Amino acid sequence: MSHWEVSKLPLSTTTSFYYAIFNRSNFMTFTLMGIPGLEAQHLWLSLPFFSMFLAILISNGAILFMLAREPTLHTPMYLLLALLMVADLISTLALLPKLLCLFWFNDRDIAVNACFTQMFFIHGTSVVRSALLVAMAFDRFVAVCEPLCYNTVLSHSLVGHLGLMALAKGVILILPMPLLLQRLTFCHKVIPHTYCDHMAVVKLACDDTRPNRIYGLFVILLVVGLDLVLIGFSYGLILQAVIRLNSQDAIYKALNTCSAHLFVILITYVPALFSSLTHRLGHNIPPHGHILLANLYLLIPSMFNPIIYGMKTKDIQVKVAKCLCRRHS
Repeated sequence: MSHWEVSKLPLSTTTSFYYAIFNRSNFMTFTLMGIPGLEAQHLWLSLPFFSMFLAILISNGAILFMLAREPTLHTPMYLLLALLMVADLISTLALLPKLLCLFWFNDRDIAVNACFTQMFFIHGTSVVRSALLVAMAFDRFVAVCEPLCYNTVLSHSLVGHLGLMALAKGVILILPMPLLLQRLTFCHKVIPHTYCDHMAVVKLACDDTRPNRIYGLFVILLVVGLDLVLIGFSYGLILQAVIRLNSQDAIYKALNTCSAHLFVILITYVPALFSSLTHRLGHNIPPHGHILLANLYLLIPSMFNPIIYGMKTKDIQVKVAKCLCRRHS
């Protein structure tokens, strides 16, 4: 339609026409509200979030540096752990810098493409993290049930393929989310959140959002449901093998082999499931409670994963002690 033809339309129609063009353009911006109801406390809330940001960068970076530097730690378990920590770092870097700018400088605006990119990396790394936990459950199954075949079954090439499959799963499942959002017209531009959460952005649209909602639910069921079933199946086989052991020392050793991974599963899935349930059933919980939970379930695994593996894994403890002794000497 030419500019002359548009000028002959009624004023309301012309306004809607130009609004639709602007709304679908790359120049549109959203406004992040932050934590609704706690706007006055944003500066104080930035302190724990900044502390978590530093803790995640330092702890994950230190473990990754150690894993890269020590050839003796280039085993399947530690390679999968390194991939998990890379995913944690990417998720943290996608979330916290913008959140801290919002809290410190009241920088609320985010371009639509930047919003969709942030959404892709935050949700994509969550899918990758879940897939890596399934691969680590398989690793623990082989270590406990088939220890003599461990190095044969879990070769470096297989670990590489598992990492690529986790990455492909994250990209394939999450990429349609921003693509489906691009077809929508947005009546509202204020996102009542600290980041571009998929459902928070979907609620801003004035078009039919059923395809977006259905696809979002499909991803949750596929990722959380299927991955938990696979992890449960692996640990069911591990438990069956442990029960057959007659020696208490052997049982303790087998359970200790899986303890770090079990703790990581708990801190990854329990906060996520709790946040999802409170979002759907906790109608009496104030909005800021939901937003805080949505941030914490992303940050808690990234912060505690290196601590758990550092405390529960003897090899990492030994390497840390050696590094400290070298620096001291």
